[in-house]
Amino acid sequence: MSRATTRNGFRFEVPARRNTRSSTRKKKPARKPAKRSSRRRRGVFGSLIGIAALGAAVLVVAFATYAALIGVQISREFEARRWDLPAKVYASPLELYPGRRIAIDGLVAELRRLGYRESASLDRPGRYRRRGGTLDVVTRAFRYGSEEEPSRRVSISFAGATIERVVDAAGDPLPLLRLDPLMIGSIFPAHGEDRLILEPDEVPPLLLDALKAIEDRRFDEHHGIDLKAVLRAALVNLRAGEIRQGASTLTQQLVRSYFLSNARTWERKLREAVMAVALELHYEKDELLHAYVNEVYLAQDGARAVHGFGLGSQFYFGKPLAELELHELALLIAQVRGPTYYNPQRHPERALARRNLILEQLASLGIVSREEAETAAARDLDVLPYAGRSASYYSAFLDLVRRQLSTEYPREELERRGLKVLTTLDPAVQAAAEEAAIAELEAIEASRGGGAELEVAVVVTSPHNAEVLALVGSRKRGYDGFNRALDARRQIGSLIKPAVYLAALESGRYTLASIVDDAPIEIRLEDGRTWLPKNFDERARGEVPLVRALAESLNMATVRLGLDVGLEPVADVLARLGLDRRPPPYPSLLLGALDLTPYEVAQLYNSLANGGFRTPLKAVRAVVSEDGERVQSYPLKIEAAANSADVYALNRALVAVMEHGTGASAKRRLHAGITVAGKTGTSDDLRDSWFAGFGGDRLVVAWVGNDANQPTGLTGATGAGRIWSRVMSSIDTASYTVPPPPGVELAWIDFDTGLSTEPECPRAIELPIPSGERPPFARACGDTMPRPSERVRRFFRRAFN
Repeated sequence: MSRATTRNGFRFEVPARRNTRSSTRKKKPARKPAKRSSRRRRGVFGSLIGIAALGAAVLVVAFATYAALIGVQISREFEARRWDLPAKVYASPLELYPGRRIAIDGLVAELRRLGYRESASLDRPGRYRRRGGTLDVVTRAFRYGSEEEPSRRVSISFAGATIERVVDAAGDPLPLLRLDPLMIGSIFPAHGEDRLILEPDEVPPLLLDALKAIEDRRFDEHHGIDLKAVLRAALVNLRAGEIRQGASTLTQQLVRSYFLSNARTWERKLREAVMAVALELHYEKDELLHAYVNEVYLAQDGARAVHGFGLGSQFYFGKPLAELELHELALLIAQVRGPTYYNPQRHPERALARRNLILEQLASLGIVSREEAETAAARDLDVLPYAGRSASYYSAFLDLVRRQLSTEYPREELERRGLKVLTTLDPAVQAAAEEAAIAELEAIEASRGGGAELEVAVVVTSPHNAEVLALVGSRKRGYDGFNRALDARRQIGSLIKPAVYLAALESGRYTLASIVDDAPIEIRLEDGRTWLPKNFDERARGEVPLVRALAESLNMATVRLGLDVGLEPVADVLARLGLDRRPPPYPSLLLGALDLTPYEVAQLYNSLANGGFRTPLKAVRAVVSEDGERVQSYPLKIEAAANSADVYALNRALVAVMEHGTGASAKRRLHAGITVAGKTGTSDDLRDSWFAGFGGDRLVVAWVGNDANQPTGLTGATGAGRIWSRVMSSIDTASYTVPPPPGVELAWIDFDTGLSTEPECPRAIELPIPSGERPPFARACGDTMPRPSERVRRFFRRAFN
C-alpha cells in the first residue's frame, strides 16, 4: 500500500507506514544467518590457531634458548671435567740384581701382585714362565720419575733364596732390573670419584667395538638419542605405568655420569636427552666414546668410586687395560650394567653369566670368532683376590702419604693436576707385616681364651735412608679407619730405657761394664706421694753392670741410673733422637710413663739404628707432574743426634738384650746366625705390649693392645715380640754388623759382674769399652769376687750416690 503526495511540483509514491506491533515481520533467508555464524566460527578458530602458533613459536624459541644454554653449559663443564685427574700413588719399584736375597716363590708372588700372568708363550709384556730354578719374564715398559724403563725379556736364575744372575734375551748379564711399580692408590676428591685417564691409543679397539655392540649398536648413526629404542621402551613403560625399561645411548650414559643423578623420572630423562643432543652437536663421536671409556662407573671401593676402564682394569685385574684378555674385557663390560649387581666377588655366578652372554653376543655379531668366544667363556673370572673390598688396600700407608704431602700441596692440586706420587712402600714387606700381624694375633687370642679383641700396629723402616717400607694400622687388612700406627698414643714402658742408658754413656761417667745397684728405692714426689718402683718379677738383683740392667730390663737399676744422670739429660736425648716435643722431666719418665705412637717410636729407634744420626722418616720420594717432570723431591735431611761412639756402645747393649735378655725368645725365632738389636716394652698392668728392633738394614716396631686400654696379659716378648720376629724372618734383612769407632776397643766382660773375663767363659760377652778403661779381671771363670781396688771403688760409689 502507498499514497501519493506532491512536493515542489512533483508527484511521489510514498509507501504506507507499517504498524510494527500488528504487522507480521518477514523471515530472513536461512542461509544469511548461517553465513554470519560460519564467519564468526572461522574467526575464533583462526584466533586459536594464531595463539597456538604463537605459543608454539614461543615454546620453540624457549626450548631452543634452553637447549643453547644447556649446550654452552655442558660444553664448558665437559671440558673442565675431562681434566679432573686425582694424583696417583705408586710403590717403590722392585729391584732385582745378582746377590739379592729373594726366593723364586717370593718373586712369583711379586709378579702376581703386579698383575703378571704365567704363560707358556711370552708374547706380550706382563707374562712370565717358570723353568725349574729360572724365571723367564717379559717386563713392562714404564716411567719412574724422569727415568724410562723399556720392556725387556729376561731370565732370572736362583741359587737357593738368592738371585744368582739376571740376563737379557741375548744372554748378556744385567746388573740391575727394575719391575714396574705397583699403583697403590689415589688421592681423589671429596666426592669420591677416582679414575686413571687413558689416551686414545691406549684403548684397545676391541673394547670400543664391544661397547657399541653391547650398549649402543646405533651409536655411529644417532645424534645423541635413539628414537627407535625410545619408542620401543616407551611402549613398555606406558603399559607398566612406570619407567621399567631404558633406551639410553652411550652419549646419554655419559651425560648421566657427568651431570645427572640416576633418578628414574620423566624430567630427568628429558634433560638427559637434551644434553645428549647438545654433546653430539659440540663433539665428534670418537671424542665422546673416548670420554665414556674414561668416565663410566665400574666399581665401589669403600669411599672411592672407580670410574673408567683404565682404573677398572687395575682394580679388578691389577694390570693395564692393554693387557686384558677377551674374557677379562668382557667381564669389565659386564660391570657397566651394574657394578653392585654383577660384582664378581660377591655375586660370581651373576658376573659369569653376564660375561658369557656378552661373549655370545660378540660372537653372533662377528666381532670375535665363535672359537674365541667359547675359549673365553671357559675361563675363570680371574679377578684379584682383594677386588671389590670396601676399603683401600694400603689405607694406613696412604694415610701417611697424605699427611706428608699436605705440608707441601693444597688438596686441590692433588685431586686435579694428575700428579704422580712416588713412595717408599715395599709391597713385599707390607704383605709380610700384614700377614705376621694377623697370624700372630689369631694365635695369641686362641691361647688366651677370651678377653677384649687385640689390635696391632707395625712400622717397618730402612734406617740408613729413613724410608718407611710398610705400615700396618689395624689387624684388618686394608682397614680405612683409625690408624693406630700414626694415632694410637700409648705408654711405651721399657722402650724408653735405651734413652736413659745413652744419657749415662754420654755423661762420661759410665760404660757398659759400670756397676749400678738394682735395689729397692723410695722416691718422694712433688705432690707428697711416694713412688716405689719395682722390677717386673719383684726381685732385686743387687749390683749389676749396665749391660745386664738394660738386657734384663731391671726397673730399680734403671731408676737409680736415671736419677744419677739427671732427668733433664734423659729428656734431652729423647728430643735429639726425634721426639717432636720435649717430655716433662718426671721420675716416672725413666720407666716409660710417656705416651707415643708406634710411628714416633720408630723415629726414635731409627736414629739409633742409623748410628746416632737423625733423619726424619719419609713415605714420599718424589712428586712428578703428568708429563714426567719432577715437581718436588724429598732429599735426606741428616742431623747428628748423638755421639757415634756412645750410640755404638748402646746398640751393642741392645744386641745383648736379644742374646741374653728379654728379647732372647724373639731372637730364637729368627734365622740362625743373624745378629739383631732390640728392646721389649711393657706398660703398667700389661696394657701395652711393645717390641722395637733392627738388623743391618731393617727396623721393625710392633705394638699390641686393645682400643679399650684394658690389660692384655701380654709382655713385650709374649705379644709384640712374636709379631716382630715373624716380620723380621719374612723380609730380606742383614745382620747388624758395625765396626767400632775410633777411641773404642772391644773387651770380653762377664755379663753378671761387669768384670773382664776370657772369651771361653760361659757368661762372657764382648762389649765396647772406651780405650784405657778396661775393668779388672775376675780370678777365674765364674769367680765373681772382684779385686780389692774394685771393692773400694764400689763402696765409695754407693756412699756418695
